[in-house]
Amino acid sequence: MFRKDYILQMVEDMVEMVGKVFGLKQQKKYAEALWEIDDLLSKNFRLNSKLLNSLSVEDMIDMFRLGGAIEADKLQSIARLLEEEGGVYLDMGHKDEGLTRLMKSLHLYLYADLHGADHSMLKLPERVTDLKEQLKGYRLPAKTDKLLLGYEEEQGHYDEAENALFRLLDQHEMTEEEGLTFYQRLLMRSDDELKAGGLPRAEVEEGVEELQRKVKG
Repeated sequence: MFRKDYILQMVEDMVEMVGKVFGLKQQKKYAEALWEIDDLLSKNFRLNSKLLNSLSVEDMIDMFRLGGAIEADKLQSIARLLEEEGGVYLDMGHKDEGLTRLMKSLHLYLYADLHGADHSMLKLPERVTDLKEQLKGYRLPAKTDKLLLGYEEEQGHYDEAENALFRLLDQHEMTEEEGLTFYQRLLMRSDDELKAGGLPRAEVEEGVEELQRKVKG
């Protein structure tokens, strides 16, 4: 019961903060917008922005390990705060600071999803879609792209999963054998599932043939 109340309060605080930050950005009161985010970080997590952003995503994740498990909903809350902060920095014209925060946010959302985050709490799938759009054209860290591949496959977005696979293969962050394993999983899906996922069976088979040639070559 306590956990449920805590999560509900955290969501309410988040919704209120997002509304305030949106209004402050409209007024170009960026310092006040950043203060609102920092205030919520302090209230709910006893953190501040400077400390949080000095950490790698791995260190952030480790902060929310409890007895070997991940506190996934807390983690996606941190992702939401980073997303908001990144948006403020982009509006300020501080591109590098903004993009760095958005990339960390995406990674944390994906990791939280992998560990059972509640999709309805902060509308996680919508947040991932929005971040992907904002980060389009920029190279994601390979560790994030690997999470994204698994997420897209799980969501049934097979064409998007394949796009992540191609990026990883191009960067030599995934082997052709791992790519073949991905396609073999897809071949176990029905024709209707593959078509709905944007990757008809014929295209999956083409992908298999191409990777097999590379492995033999």
